[in-house]
Amino acid sequence: MQFHEVRFPATLSFGSVGGPERRTDVVTISNGFEERNSPWAHSRRRYDAGMGMRSLDDVETMIAFFEARYGQLFAFRWKDWSDYRSSKPSLDVTAFDQEIGTGDGVQTEFQLLKTYTSGAYNYVRPINKPVVDTIRIGVAGSEMQDTVDYTADAATGVITFNVAPAAGAIVTAGFEFDVPVRFDTDRIQTSIASFQAGEVPNVPIVEVRI
Repeated sequence: MQFHEVRFPATLSFGSVGGPERRTDVVTISNGFEERNSPWAHSRRRYDAGMGMRSLDDVETMIAFFEARYGQLFAFRWKDWSDYRSSKPSLDVTAFDQEIGTGDGVQTEFQLLKTYTSGAYNYVRPINKPVVDTIRIGVAGSEMQDTVDYTADAATGVITFNVAPAAGAIVTAGFEFDVPVRFDTDRIQTSIASFQAGEVPNVPIVEVRI
């Protein structure tokens, strides 16, 4: 994948609008009942970066970022301020926020995951773009040491242990993370007059699969 390991300016994404979307096929049969099916295993997020523009300097920064990504060509990191950490927004990240696997004495690689739970149901989201210096890992209730016990790949979200966790040991993790995205347009239209009048450019952003 053509990906630049660089984050869209977080000060600009702070004011953006967006969130997850799902694709659901709904068929109404002759008796009025519905059949629903989703071809997507994972949700896909969309944002409008234009809502975060507060000054002409912000617009210039955004255009420079757009040009450096060659429009839609190169994907990049995006901080979703409404969902960017393993813990609740009001809590600090800990090594025990999310369960990411169970040791078997052989497996050394574990993918970072975030589980969304509502009642008896949940959705498990792979985390592919963690913020590397925020990652904390636990095994069987004890926090591990970075480089001493494991290494973390910030480009994939894969944790590799130097020694495989023992059979039955619960592997947990805490982290902040970005969303892999690209511009969903090859054209950005701006006007100084309209911006000063309160209108902001439309800058669509869409999550990419990696």
